Amino acid sequence: MSSSGGGGVAEEVARLWGELPVRVDWAAVAAQWAAAAAAARAAVVVPAVRALVAVSLAMTVMILAEKLFVAAVCLAVRAFRLRPDRRYKWLPIGAAGAAASSEDDEESGLVAAAAAFPMVLVQIPMFNEREVYKLSIGAACSLDWPSDRVVIQVLDDSTDLVVKVFIVIYFTDISSRIIRSTSSLVIKDLVEKECQKWQGKGVNIKYEVRGNRKGYKAGALKEGLKHDYVKECEYIAMFDADFQPESDFLLRTVPFLVHNSEIALVQTRWKFVNANECLLTRFQEMSLDYHFKYEQEAGSSVYSFFGFNGTAGVWRIAAIDDAGGWKDRTTVEDMDLAVRATLQGWKFVYVGDVKVKSELPSTFKAYRFQQHRWSCGPANLFKKMMVEILENKKVSFWNKIHLWYDFFFVGKIAAHTVTFIYYCFVIPVSVWLPEIEIPLWGVVYVPTVITLCKAVGTPSSFHLVILWVLFENVMSLHRIKAAVTGILEAGRVNEWVVTEKLGDANKTKPDTNGSDAVKVIDVELTTPLIPKLKKRRTRFWDKYHYSEIFVGICIILSGFYDVLYAKKGYYIFLFIQGLAFLIVGFDYIGVCPP
Repeated sequence: MSSSGGGGVAEEVARLWGELPVRVDWAAVAAQWAAAAAAARAAVVVPAVRALVAVSLAMTVMILAEKLFVAAVCLAVRAFRLRPDRRYKWLPIGAAGAAASSEDDEESGLVAAAAAFPMVLVQIPMFNEREVYKLSIGAACSLDWPSDRVVIQVLDDSTDLVVKVFIVIYFTDISSRIIRSTSSLVIKDLVEKECQKWQGKGVNIKYEVRGNRKGYKAGALKEGLKHDYVKECEYIAMFDADFQPESDFLLRTVPFLVHNSEIALVQTRWKFVNANECLLTRFQEMSLDYHFKYEQEAGSSVYSFFGFNGTAGVWRIAAIDDAGGWKDRTTVEDMDLAVRATLQGWKFVYVGDVKVKSELPSTFKAYRFQQHRWSCGPANLFKKMMVEILENKKVSFWNKIHLWYDFFFVGKIAAHTVTFIYYCFVIPVSVWLPEIEIPLWGVVYVPTVITLCKAVGTPSSFHLVILWVLFENVMSLHRIKAAVTGILEAGRVNEWVVTEKLGDANKTKPDTNGSDAVKVIDVELTTPLIPKLKKRRTRFWDKYHYSEIFVGICIILSGFYDVLYAKKGYYIFLFIQGLAFLIVGFDYIGVCPP
């Protein structure tokens, strides 16, 4: 019975199968899907890519116009020798007072000259700067300025156990002797000890700490201005922990502020002591040299405005107060202050002849964090201030247009957007779409002129131009993500990671004479007080950057498709650009951190 039942089921299935429509023609289905895909491509994909091509070409032309304008301005400045000291009044500090005295009264003349020196505050914000803290403190304390007319203020937000010896004590079997010894370690903090060393030499240096890191660098600078001794100061010179000003820095910059009441900021140029360390630092030097030699020079010469670089500059305290002080609403507190100050009518001057030594990040991780902050912050600030800029009544219409369009939109938004979308997306995608045609001038001529305009900043590295352009295209992936994050105020918009310094600028060896606090602690005390922390094991795949690897593979596949089918001639660019993404993706750029 079960057998007959089973046979009945089989017969029923066979009957139903026979009643089904004609068997599926998979070739026909594939043809239908292909037709649907072609229709969707023609109706959606191709128009979208054509729109991106048009937008990209328009932005590229905007950038070209901006680069040509900057080049023309800087050429005129050099041709007509329009140096800052020819556009603004500049006299050596103390010279006027000395000249007023009689020639035979030398002592009286010296007293008058010394009295002409204004009070200057030198701020050095720090955060776990063990490798470089001595550089900036030593350079600041060696500035040529009367000791009674300058205050060195070290703002230390350090939290690292190696830098600030805050030891967690487990109150179990620890004797009072050890507790007293531990308390004494706080005074022997490395940075504080360095400040005390200079105090012993007669330098007026203040070591300031606060109970939290609210506002990060902006918060530290704002807190530093609240001390009573700052009320006597007229100007502030600012240096990050890895910056080393020359001894005549104040003598060459402060006169612009003293003799020109409309000037709020004097910005100087950065000089990179480790530029030749690796290709990563060479590429950074090329980008930053153009920024200082051309962008900052042009902004200073035409509009008396540019973005404050956050260090190696001197501010008028009255201008900071007039602009509303330091704000921590973005990660670019320096640019925020500069924009608000210029909207109040203040002028800035860039002095390229004054150079301050500094260190470039030499690891890709540190550089990537820095670029995120430098790309996300301006976009976020633009969103917050775009209406305020247009509604401002204190600056001219052209200055507002420059600030809104040229400084922010072209320089901080379009430049990051078009680099990735055009060179790393539109051109590779156009290989797969025969309907998309990009004009030759947009692929070759305009990008070449833009590159040449930017490459003149560092003539000694001209042979690296092609590699530099490929690397800048790779970095555009991070910059566009950061810019979008800033505009949308999402995710890592307020992320602040201090740029890691390896101390390569001074090439000093670890101190072995017992001067560091780490060396003077008795090993019998450190063993029970500081438990040995287990070092996190780094897996080999953690160092890879998968976004770059994915984009690199896609671009290389587009290159192969161009060789085999499209025949558009983009494959050379696609192969080397894809390879550049893979090199960065597998972390073969920069130096390995110690």
